Amino acid sequence: MKQIDSPLIAAIDVGTNSFHMIIASVSAKGILKIHSRAKETVRLGSSAKDMKHIEQEAMKRGIDTLKRFSAAAEEAKASVRAIGTSAVREALNRENFIESVKEKTGIDIEVVSGLEEARLIYMGAIHALPIIHKQYAVFDIGGGSTEFIIGKEGDRLFTHSAKIGHIRMTQRFFPEGKVTPKAVKECRDYIRGDLVSAFDTMKAIGFEGVAGCSGTVHSIASIIAVKKNGRVPEQVNGFTISKRDLINVIEDILSAATPKQRTLIPGMDSGRADVIVGGCLILERIFEGLSISRLTLSAYALREGILFDTVQKQQAIQEYHHLSNLRSESVYHICKEYHANIPHAEHVKNLAVQLFDALTPFHQFGDDKRELLEAAALLHDVGYHISPEQHHKHTYYLIKNCVMPGFTNDESEIIANIARYHRKSHPKRKHENFTNLTQQEQYTVKILAGILRIAEGLDRRLFASVQSLDHSIEKRNVNFRLVCKDYDYSPDIELWAAQRRKDLLEESLGITISFQ
Repeated sequence: MKQIDSPLIAAIDVGTNSFHMIIASVSAKGILKIHSRAKETVRLGSSAKDMKHIEQEAMKRGIDTLKRFSAAAEEAKASVRAIGTSAVREALNRENFIESVKEKTGIDIEVVSGLEEARLIYMGAIHALPIIHKQYAVFDIGGGSTEFIIGKEGDRLFTHSAKIGHIRMTQRFFPEGKVTPKAVKECRDYIRGDLVSAFDTMKAIGFEGVAGCSGTVHSIASIIAVKKNGRVPEQVNGFTISKRDLINVIEDILSAATPKQRTLIPGMDSGRADVIVGGCLILERIFEGLSISRLTLSAYALREGILFDTVQKQQAIQEYHHLSNLRSESVYHICKEYHANIPHAEHVKNLAVQLFDALTPFHQFGDDKRELLEAAALLHDVGYHISPEQHHKHTYYLIKNCVMPGFTNDESEIIANIARYHRKSHPKRKHENFTNLTQQEQYTVKILAGILRIAEGLDRRLFASVQSLDHSIEKRNVNFRLVCKDYDYSPDIELWAAQRRKDLLEESLGITISFQ
């Protein structure tokens, strides 16, 4: 069968300093075919410590930028995937921003943890540089955070997200971009203290080389290139920075007391002149803290990682019709970590997806929601690790606070809520975990939790006596026939449990369900 390129995808990095978009497809051989790129400096984050609030002016700049990105994606007939990083995930008013973006641009922003951001950055880097078979350290200095990852063969050996970024350091130590010796010393001390533990771990794990993939590193590389060769490099991918070159450039940057003076440095990006000091001090510490003499630049970063990740997920869903490998690994890791009854969890999952598939004419969800249901079904009892009493609530807490590579923060929150309502109370307005979700997410949780409640009831005694389900539909009446093991007992308890647990699903879909 002839392999074809993926459809066009617009991958958007909603960053703290700038928004990036790449519209591209991935060839059958895994090569990125770029249609167009766009970048706009938005400065969404504005706080020195925690990004507690997205200011109205920054919000407007962000929405205006995303309107332009959305129009470009629509013109190219590209599907859109947007990822929100540090400034969005830390903002207390992030939901206002996300909802406004959705309303005014049609773009859904997925918020990811720092560790998931690191994974996507690594995915971008290994497609730009020939490092996949090497144990390599990769980092990205952003406006609000810096991500580190050590990987080999595409597997992650270490990930860390530090709340240190060029905007955050600038706001804290260099207001208005002004430099003093005292502020430089304080900034260096702060960065050293924050990163020492992570760097000790990275050196203990070991790595063959280091790759950097951020605007800060690219800007410094341009200054180095102009200083040495008299011109900006045409291609940054594979460009190397030595420690000696970096020290010379840092001296030039720190000798310029104001942003205006720094714009006169040959090769300086004028749009970064006010924040470059914080960024170059982070880079300086990476060289010193990791004891490296040089690093290699990657032209690909988060946005390219988003694109490759999206294509991989689409292919996994089309080929396997279930959880992708990475997401499955994340879920099973949590199951094992908290000693879940995996045979029971897998049986409940199988029954849940049968119910999901049978009810597709009513809920009309796609495979993305099917994946969330699978994950919640496998994890629904991990709360037993804390206590059998109220274990559904403990399950919510564990899922919400676990690192789940391959899932966004929003997906993890939805999965946690689905598992939370697999028993006992229906979702209520007084439940903060539920009301914090968007209306669409609340609807998703009610449907999928309703399915999970029935599936769990059908394995009430953990005997896996109900093997599968046949069904028939007449208007809005759905009848399920339980196909059971040929045992000496009747599955009357399972039938009773399923009947008791069907109310949430019936109410949410406006249907009547019966079992026999």
